Amino acid sequence: MVRSRSRGWLGWIERVGNSLPDPVSLFLILIGLVMLFSALLAALGLEAVHPGTGEVIRVQNLFSAELLRRLFVEMPRTFAGFPPLGLVLVVMLGIGVADKSGLIAAALRGVLRRVPPRLLSAAVVFVGIMSSLAVDAGYVVVVPLGAFVFWAAGRHPLAGLAAAFAGVSGAFSANLFLTSLDPLLAGFTQSAAQLIDPDYRVPEVANYYFIVVLTPVLTLVGMAVTEWIVEPRLGSYRGQADIADLPAELGPEERRGLRWAAVALLGVLLLIGLLLLPPGAPLRGEDGSLAPFYSSIVALMFLLFLLPGLAYGIAVGRIRNDRDAVRMASEAMSDMALYIVLAFAAAHFIAVFNWSNLGAILAIKGAELLRSLGLSDIPLLVGLVLVSAFINLFIGSASAKWALLAPILVPMFMLLGFSPELVQMAYRVGDSATNIITPLLPYFPLILTFAMRYDRSAGIGTLIALMLPYAVAFLLAMILVLILWVVLGLPPGPDIPLRYEANR
Repeated sequence: MVRSRSRGWLGWIERVGNSLPDPVSLFLILIGLVMLFSALLAALGLEAVHPGTGEVIRVQNLFSAELLRRLFVEMPRTFAGFPPLGLVLVVMLGIGVADKSGLIAAALRGVLRRVPPRLLSAAVVFVGIMSSLAVDAGYVVVVPLGAFVFWAAGRHPLAGLAAAFAGVSGAFSANLFLTSLDPLLAGFTQSAAQLIDPDYRVPEVANYYFIVVLTPVLTLVGMAVTEWIVEPRLGSYRGQADIADLPAELGPEERRGLRWAAVALLGVLLLIGLLLLPPGAPLRGEDGSLAPFYSSIVALMFLLFLLPGLAYGIAVGRIRNDRDAVRMASEAMSDMALYIVLAFAAAHFIAVFNWSNLGAILAIKGAELLRSLGLSDIPLLVGLVLVSAFINLFIGSASAKWALLAPILVPMFMLLGFSPELVQMAYRVGDSATNIITPLLPYFPLILTFAMRYDRSAGIGTLIALMLPYAVAFLLAMILVLILWVVLGLPPGPDIPLRYEANR
């Protein structure tokens, strides 16, 4: 790595972060610290009242016999039930075949020849933003592809990884279409609003206009951060990867393989359409909803990579029998060994943090502090964003945080004249931007694993230093858009007001 990376405040962050123990050891140390703090704060009687149920939430001593027993008894279940683990491994089985057969490299080289170099950064960020349509599959698919695309274009792969990660996670609340997050948050917002107005309804399109506008804004901001801050700091890539090994033009066999892969991809898309579109289709709920489809994204992503990968490998002669395909999938799993070890430690850290109730109490106390400040409209909204962004460093799940915060914030802001949809909109700004700088994000160990493929010395500090400029820039950009939205009086979604009127 070049020396320029060691300069400045980002270099200091990287040095401090990388001076920490190995990420696996760090998670184990943090488990010990959480256990110690839980014992201390439990002895002091720290507690908070759940805003929705009125239940008193107390810090739980992790050294108690009950929780120690739970730690040991549920250890296999905690590891196997780590939410990203199954998603990552299933999707990587399909990606592994597509990668080892050569499909991904050939397809990306073909795309690179058509994407103007000036638009590569913007394209990677934009694809990352749109990947939230596939729930969390963007972490597994888009982030490593972003690194590979930059590497194949002769640019630093960590810059591509950072641009993709920023789009996938830092801009998680932006998209050109509604995602599964919209109805999920709207449900919590509606329940909270009904504490004030029992007949209030929050539609799924509550923030649609806002998330559409954020998409081009964050694409341009992500491109600027990549090209003006991240890439200059990284300098030239001097790792082992060598793009000279890749021919500039696609050969006849590769073109034939891509045609076969395209036919296979079309077949998979046709299959998905048959499973989704007809009335009573298997991927539709009994009420016609798309909930089963959203729940099937992982399996569908597996097929979208596996079958075209098989078709490509057969066409170019790299897959001659079933053993070749199984070998490719096995090699992909061996590449994930480091992530599996990291996931074991991360899963238990997040588990004990949740068992202690420290995260829930932190969320409630933070919201109460915001309420006590007595700020005017825009400062109050900005304060909500900042509290949400801060709490996001400790509780990664958007729905889990909103389940705790909505019963406090939505009624409070409604009484001040803000619509529940506007409160939800402000919450989403803070919930999104800081995803990329917290090791508590469940996918953080996976992203670190991807980074280490190109830089074996990469650590938590490397990744946080890479992503901090995006987090700050995205947060400032989204706050600015939010302020302009309120000043101009724009609706957050179709027929959605900014102000709450009791008898609307």
